[in-house]
Amino acid sequence: MTTPTAPDPLVIDTFAQRRYLAEILESLTAQQWSHPSLCSGWRVREVVAHITLPYRHSIPRILAGIVAARGRFNVFSDRIARRDTRELTDSELLECLAHNIEHRWRPPGGGQVGALSHDVIHGLDITEALALPGPPAERIHTVLAHTEPDQLGYFGVDLSGVRLQATDCDFSIGEGKTVQLPAKDILLIVTGRRSVPMREPEGA
Repeated sequence: MTTPTAPDPLVIDTFAQRRYLAEILESLTAQQWSHPSLCSGWRVREVVAHITLPYRHSIPRILAGIVAARGRFNVFSDRIARRDTRELTDSELLECLAHNIEHRWRPPGGGQVGALSHDVIHGLDITEALALPGPPAERIHTVLAHTEPDQLGYFGVDLSGVRLQATDCDFSIGEGKTVQLPAKDILLIVTGRRSVPMREPEGA
């Protein structure tokens, strides 16, 4: 007799995050869809287009777009998000997300935690910009727990002299002056969405 495989907690969290975000987006007004997000230059609708990109475009098409952008993924992402928002209505973008809650997409090299991180971080780009409730601290903690030091460099974040400690879960990162913050704020800092808290002045 085969023992049933236990559900992957990361998969459960990823699906829950998409469901939560779809419910948030369903309640937005047209003005909120046009509101600037935390992603520089993107409105809420461009962020949603980016989140749902892998549900609409094949891997060969994405690779071709990256090649056309001379290997610059950020350039490709910006181009295709803007194009998709010109071609799709807000309702169609929402429908794309709602119909792919349980899509098994995972970013190359990122695995399931990469899929969860992608949806949580970009979800915060929307909810924080609109002053709406964020996802549970436990879900954010899962993303933070998989944060690697080289990721800070990718986002241009320097935590020298600062230790960020979560007040709503068991997580800390960095060394130096301890700054206590909710996990949500720490994730926004380590992904370059918010500034690193002030360090102690030299000689203090």
